[in-house]
Amino acid sequence: MKILLDTTYLLPLIGISVEGIPDDMLLRLINRRYKIYINYIALFELSAKGAKYIAQGKLMPDRVLRGINALIHDERVKKIEPTDTDVLMTAFRLRTKIRDFIDCLILSTALHYCDILLTEDEELHKLRDSTWFNEFKEGINPDIRVMSYTEFAKRHTRL
Repeated sequence: MKILLDTTYLLPLIGISVEGIPDDMLLRLINRRYKIYINYIALFELSAKGAKYIAQGKLMPDRVLRGINALIHDERVKKIEPTDTDVLMTAFRLRTKIRDFIDCLILSTALHYCDILLTEDEELHKLRDSTWFNEFKEGINPDIRVMSYTEFAKRHTRL
């Protein structure tokens, strides 16, 4: 099963814990043999969040760099360019309905490469009940599922 992770799930790699999400979630998924994907745009978001915490004195720069470099060099995590032609074209189309273009890129990446998008983003969760989205995904990946970590963990109890 191919899973695209939203940036939230990468925050523990740079030292930011997220309530309700195990700090070792990425490692658990890898150990369970899930194929993990991210869009490189998530590295930008991770850097921006890290910079905010560094400016507030909550993190040291080398902690953020170690986490980002570990992710960059981890061959078990497939990285997709935000400039991938299919991803970008679909993201442009999604932008007519989704305000945040980074979310469009992440969702588009999942549509083109994965079975599941794991995200805590409520706007993306609302798409599951959206007629336009269900029609939109038919031509790309009709079986894509948008889930939160909690939903995923309930269905995959070994996690």
